[in-house]
Amino acid sequence: MFGPPGHAYVYLIYGMYWCMNVVTQREGIASAVLLRALEPIANVDGRTQGPGLLCRAMKIDKRLNACNLLAKNFYIASSRELHGYKIVRRPRIGVDYAGHWARRLLRFYIRGNPFVSKP
Repeated sequence: MFGPPGHAYVYLIYGMYWCMNVVTQREGIASAVLLRALEPIANVDGRTQGPGLLCRAMKIDKRLNACNLLAKNFYIASSRELHGYKIVRRPRIGVDYAGHWARRLLRFYIRGNPFVSKP
């Protein structure tokens, strides 16, 4: 999470689930966005509604930690259809320990999308 921006931060939680964040700030500053879900377009088998399920379906594990997400072998692509979406902002989930940060509107998703992870 302290690495260069645009790189993957992949880690294991509960000793069984891989999660992936995208580092967003300059190197040395801990700032990243957790990928909670995705809508599979092609070549993805399995459920993707949750960070652990997403990583399992995409075969993301420790080997992809620190991967440059601008590389040709593993990257995030923008949608070709960016119009017509309503982005929803809600409080984060599963972070009650985070005090006032738990109530901040830092969870973003497309309204009505069936692939959004459930609270």
